[in-house]
Amino acid sequence: MTRFGYTLMTEQSGPKQLVGYAVAAERAGFDFEVSSDHYFPWLDAQGHAPYAWSVLGAVAHATERVGLMTYVTCPTVRYHPAVVAQKAATLGVLSDGRFLLGLGAGENLNEHVVGERWPAVDERHEMLYEAVEIITELFAGELLSYRGDHFQVDSARLWDLPDTPVEVGVAVSGRHSVERFAPLADHLVATEPKPGLVDRWDSLRREASLPPSRKIGQLPICWDTDVDAAVARAHEQFRWFGLGWPVNANLPTTEAFDRATSFVRPDDVAQSIPCGPDLDAIVEAASAFWEAGFTDLALVQIGDEKQQEFLDAAAGPLLDKLRLAADPTE
Repeated sequence: MTRFGYTLMTEQSGPKQLVGYAVAAERAGFDFEVSSDHYFPWLDAQGHAPYAWSVLGAVAHATERVGLMTYVTCPTVRYHPAVVAQKAATLGVLSDGRFLLGLGAGENLNEHVVGERWPAVDERHEMLYEAVEIITELFAGELLSYRGDHFQVDSARLWDLPDTPVEVGVAVSGRHSVERFAPLADHLVATEPKPGLVDRWDSLRREASLPPSRKIGQLPICWDTDVDAAVARAHEQFRWFGLGWPVNANLPTTEAFDRATSFVRPDDVAQSIPCGPDLDAIVEAASAFWEAGFTDLALVQIGDEKQQEFLDAAAGPLLDKLRLAADPTE
């Protein structure tokens, strides 16, 4: 059965609002909730960037049923992996085992703030690999010392662990990252339903005699009763989305994103993001994910000003349509 999630978009809402939306999303029937983990918004127009881990701690207490997840945390520059392991384990306890740790190689936008250089992509993946090794070993609850090419850990141990170890998802985008992380991580995370991505991931896990994993995607939408207003809002706040990951990962500031997207038109955004009240158009866009083999899909409703209205009026009917389309025999 395909699971559908709601995105706590920390770039566009304040911390108290996010906790309120999390409760409303659970009430609307979403299966899980994911949170971005940014120090900056992508564009100044979004206007927020609260600390995701504090928000998730509050959400863990304010909700009862939904799964929780970072989508995604970079455990290499701004955070040391041993500290990420401690944060994730604590959330696992607070949520009674509902938390999944989503990890990725990060973006310069959020990592440059600590004054470290921004590594090239191959080095970032090497760092992420070591970080996943450290985190998963610490989740076992034993004393760990680790000496890698990028990270060292000296006699670390996690003292508060959930009854079931926190599982780890890793963001991948192509063949090299799939081959590196499929045997190491528990679950796949990706923002694009690329053909063959899931098949290769599953094949590598079978070869390694590993259990089946979740494949977790994400889709931006801009629901609104007014199509023109939806397109304008999506263009104002999400026009960066079409730049692609090689660009998005390397731009350092909101000003850089603003300049890089200065020639993106509202019509360009509307062609890639479902905008307006048509729920069937959202279902059509989402179908690319389950057709590609994804088991989970988190929706991003663009814009804080329509968030509560979306959750109250549109989310329930949309979830009904999505579940019927994804699993017609259920």
